Amino acid sequence: MSDDGGGFGLPPDASNYVDVSTFEQILEMDDDDPSREFSRQLVFGFFEQAAATFNEMDQSLKDRDLEQLSSRGHFLKGSSATLGLYKVRDSCEKIQHWGASKDEAGNKDISEKEALEKIRDILPKMKMDYDDVEKWLKDFFGPDPDED
Repeated sequence: MSDDGGGFGLPPDASNYVDVSTFEQILEMDDDDPSREFSRQLVFGFFEQAAATFNEMDQSLKDRDLEQLSSRGHFLKGSSATLGLYKVRDSCEKIQHWGASKDEAGNKDISEKEALEKIRDILPKMKMDYDDVEKWLKDFFGPDPDED
């Protein structure tokens, strides 16, 4: 698979937003459907999932609930990795580790205070990265046909 979007019609800037190889694997599941219905549903379903998870993360941060932050980070890491959204995935992995009171690599113990500070610092960046990739994906797929 190529890094330039090959036969999938990906714009030249695709690698700024998605892991091209992973994203092409998702697009392959459309079986030459020009409407890309399967991949579109996966992506737009992720948008709903991400919005709910961000709200849960915000509340968990207010509640100082590291266990829930770790769980939500792990959950969203998996979903974003499946679609190739590497910036969101990487931030979620850090949140998963910090929520377990570990350093960002998941190796060394850190204090609850340090973990909460790190999560508080990374959440806005993760949301900005998400907003960027969401816009790019909506441009790629076109408007959601389920929206009014």
